[in-house]
Formats: sequence, structure tokens, C-alpha cells
Amino acid sequence: MTTIIIEDEKPAARLLQRKLEKLNIKVGVMLHSVEESIEWFTKNTHPDLIFLDIQLSDGLSFEIFEKIEIKSAVIFTTAYDEYALKAFKLNSIDYLLKPIDEEDLELAVSKFKIRLPKPELNLQLDFDQIRKMLSNPFEKNYKKRFTVKIGQHLKVILNEEIECFFSENKGTYIHTFDNRNYLVESTLELLEQELDPKDFFRISRKFIIPLLAIKEIVVFSNSRLKVILPSYKEDEVIVSREKVSVFKGWIG
Repeated sequence: MTTIIIEDEKPAARLLQRKLEKLNIKVGVMLHSVEESIEWFTKNTHPDLIFLDIQLSDGLSFEIFEKIEIKSAVIFTTAYDEYALKAFKLNSIDYLLKPIDEEDLELAVSKFKIRLPKPELNLQLDFDQIRKMLSNPFEKNYKKRFTVKIGQHLKVILNEEIECFFSENKGTYIHTFDNRNYLVESTLELLEQELDPKDFFRISRKFIIPLLAIKEIVVFSNSRLKVILPSYKEDEVIVSREKVSVFKGWIG
């Protein structure tokens, strides 16, 4: 696993390097500007993972992506939160606010490792392990938790806590069973690909709901269905007409 840090403040880069070494991650290269990074990427094999500050000494690090097709996974590290949406559009793994908490750093690294190709079958595996692997050879790793930002803090929300996802005013939100809403840096389109389809279903352009959150289903107008959730009351949760048939098959 190859890793580099792009950070204009050298003390901050060295501090991050020490934190990564505690996680057994060796940093091969440290870069400090947009210009230096572009030159390096044009001449070297891209690493597996980049820890990338956004505001560098000669501009925003997004300029690197405009010049180079980056093939690496990216974890953004920054003191500013206003670039979060743009960062997630670049398929980043995570967005860590400085000062970087070691637990948040470890969680971000774990997210990256989940995406790594699985190692070849170990001949020392016991029979039950081999049987499970053979029964699901192409099983996808779906998201099981989400990290949301609350002020200067990050909160981890498990799938089991989620009552629905909904979009509103160009934003995407998690609504939890304790009747709280949290903004997520994603879209319903992306979430639809990241969630296990056995547990979650996109019922309309506005909602994705989990099977376990369905309290009641009511026949609605124009051949549609209305879903009653335990606490979400801000709007009617309607299964669109074109999805009713598939939805009925999903709920069994």
C-alpha cells in the first residue's frame, strides 16, 4: 500500500505522518503545493491513497484534478468545511477537519481498506470460512454506517438507526428513529448504489427507506402507495406509481 501526503504546512504534514505510522501506514512522499504535486503525478506511479489538504500555498488542491486524472483514493484533510460537497464529488473516501482526531483518522483509513481488493484465498482457512466465501464470491461491501458533521464534531450513524433518507432544497438528509435530521454529503443516486438493496429501497425521487422502518402501507391515489414511518412527519412518504410493482416484490 503506497501513501502520500499533500500539505503546505510541513509541521502539519509531519504530525499526520506520525499519526499514520501509529496505524502502520508508511508515507512515501510528502508534497507541499499544487505545482509540485502536478509535476510529481506526471512523472510517478500514482499511490493507492492520498491525504490531501485543500488550501495549498499556491492555490486549491482541486486544481490538481483539473490537470491530472488522479487514479488514487483521496482523504481530504482541511481546516475548512465549505469545500466538503466538492470534495465528495471527487469520489473521496472521507473529509477530515483539522485538528485531525486519531479515531476519525482510523475510521477513514478503515473505509479505504474496505475498498481494497481482497487477498487470495488463504489455504489455512477452516472449512466454514471457505464455504462462506464460495457461497458469496461476488458479494459487495455495502455501507453499514455514515459519518455526518455537526458543527465542529463528527457523528457516526449506523444503518440500524436510519428511518429514511430524503432530499430537500438540493440537500440529502438522514432521518433517524429518534426524530433527528442530519445532512449527508451525498445524493440519493449515490446512496442507492452504496446501500444493500435487500434492506433499502428508493421509493421515489425524494425517499430511500429501509424495510425495518415501515410501520404501515396504505393505498394512495393514482395507483400509488403511502408508507407510514415511525417518526418522519414532514411530508407524505409516497411510493411512485412506476415503482409500486417492484416495491411490492421487495417487501415480499
